[in-house]
Amino acid sequence: MAKALRSTRVLTAGGLAPATVMLDRERISAVREWGSVPAGTELADFGDLALLPGLIDSHVHINEPGRTEWEGFETATRAAAAGGVTTLIDMPLNCVPETVNEAALAAKRSAAQGKAWVDWAAWGGVVRGNGDALPALAHAGVPGFKCFLIHSGIDGFAWVDESDLRSALKTLQGTGLPLLAHAEVAAPVETATQVLNASGADWRRYSTYLASRPDAAETDAIALLIRLAEEFQTPIHIVHLSSARSLPLLREARRRNVPVSAETCAHYLWFDADEIPNGAAEYKCAPPIRDAENREALWDALREGLIELVITDHSPCPPAMKQRDTGRWDAGWGGIASLGLALPVVWTGMTRRGMALDDIGTWMAGAPARLAGLTGRKGSITPGADADFAVFDPDAQWTVSPPDLHFRHKISPYLGAELHGRVVETWLRGERIFGAGDFIGSARGREQVRS
Repeated sequence: MAKALRSTRVLTAGGLAPATVMLDRERISAVREWGSVPAGTELADFGDLALLPGLIDSHVHINEPGRTEWEGFETATRAAAAGGVTTLIDMPLNCVPETVNEAALAAKRSAAQGKAWVDWAAWGGVVRGNGDALPALAHAGVPGFKCFLIHSGIDGFAWVDESDLRSALKTLQGTGLPLLAHAEVAAPVETATQVLNASGADWRRYSTYLASRPDAAETDAIALLIRLAEEFQTPIHIVHLSSARSLPLLREARRRNVPVSAETCAHYLWFDADEIPNGAAEYKCAPPIRDAENREALWDALREGLIELVITDHSPCPPAMKQRDTGRWDAGWGGIASLGLALPVVWTGMTRRGMALDDIGTWMAGAPARLAGLTGRKGSITPGADADFAVFDPDAQWTVSPPDLHFRHKISPYLGAELHGRVVETWLRGERIFGAGDFIGSARGREQVRS
């Protein structure tokens, strides 16, 4: 029997409008007028709830294999499904082995078998000394590569310098595969940290941690990456942009048609440094959360299209690693747990700024699909695309509590946040996988391989 989904607010390329979405097994076959439902069709009518394309979170740390006690395919993908996210792109570090060669990718594929509730893909890694492994990873279908310009926190994922970047970009030149970069360089961080330690700064204070990761670390890194993207004419993507002082550099690069793009995180759009309690290392991330003025500049850059997508950078760890007993920001693991919360967090921020729901589809579905080479398959409600949907109630109001956190460890700076909007159902390739607050069926996620 044919299936159809109907709503008065379906988010297609033309914006929110009444429509009926026809399904042919796992794909969208047509988008019709609201009342156009052929006889004999199994219809799911969502009334005034918004029907959004399934979201894509292109920056998550699933941590499996090797550190499943931190997170894992089963828990991470269930959290995604609860938040309307139907595709995850896993970062190449925090797992063991790191995804820096074809054997490590094979280990990740094996670990995911039978556990993924949503579709997924894996970025490859660029580290010192693995240049010869990049072609094989590309041939194996990774959507692109990730690197760090500063210590990653994981000794097995070594940061790279300009020489390493040049070697990697030469290999990637002409492939269309993007190089994703953690855009902080070490020198400003090392200098600031030395000054703080010499002055006896209190590392339990958030202001100390913020001062240790100055804006210059980002701006210097982004200036270097723009220069290399222009020279090699190879796409470079700036992950988790935090500092608004980098925006003029990106704006000028965009004017010159340099192939550089940028994302920001839900937490940079939500929190502000002055509100972060001392000792609360569940807020720790790198680059750090900055002040309210900086936050508003990031929102402006999203409106402008200068920042193109919003992701979570979900990077959890066991509770003890957050050092909540000592409260020391220099000792706690850096990473914010938030998978499944991004849609209501971002929508709440949008409502406070008088913005319309339409942009969600671009920032959290279409643009991540483009980055990962999934356009046409994922991230839009268009004929031929996978029948992935988030059924969203934009008017729901709720407060985040531990039962709402479906990832492994119930630790998050969003606990207690009062949010607008909630995911009612999630559909993956034509079937409900989440609804009425529970998971439906079994894990049926597939790897998405870039050809």
